[in-house]
Amino acid sequence: MTDPRKPFWETKSLRQMDKAEWESLCDGCGLCCLIRFEDEDTGEIIPTRVHCRLFDAEKCQCGDYANRKKHVPDCIKLTPDNIDHLMWMPKSCAYRRLHEGRSLADWHPLVSGDPESVHRAGVSIRGQTISEASLDEPEDAIEFEAPDLLAERGVD
Repeated sequence: MTDPRKPFWETKSLRQMDKAEWESLCDGCGLCCLIRFEDEDTGEIIPTRVHCRLFDAEKCQCGDYANRKKHVPDCIKLTPDNIDHLMWMPKSCAYRRLHEGRSLADWHPLVSGDPESVHRAGVSIRGQTISEASLDEPEDAIEFEAPDLLAERGVD
């Protein structure tokens, strides 16, 4: 039985959450919408400053979230079943934090009550990226390598 005095993310596992609860965990940072490359030799994930063509850089969210898989087939849909395999997600990500047994950060909109708190805390990529659509070839994104975008952002 859940404690009605505590927020759902403190009383339910990721698997127990309904769709609305699950979706509300997204803090709107946009970090998952960055183009990444995997080093074939080391397996290292290399983030870039290039965002997916569906990403709205001003709103810091997907421009067609409901239909994203139709337009970007390799878009990864985060689920409780695949989160173990997505350790490239930033340490600040609410899904990752809860999966690892950590609490939500103070700047998370569910905690702060303000959707702008993630941007004020400097955790989001708002205003820091370029569009994949502006590149001649997708491989050109590697020129905009940006490991600093994922380095320990917003961790406690």
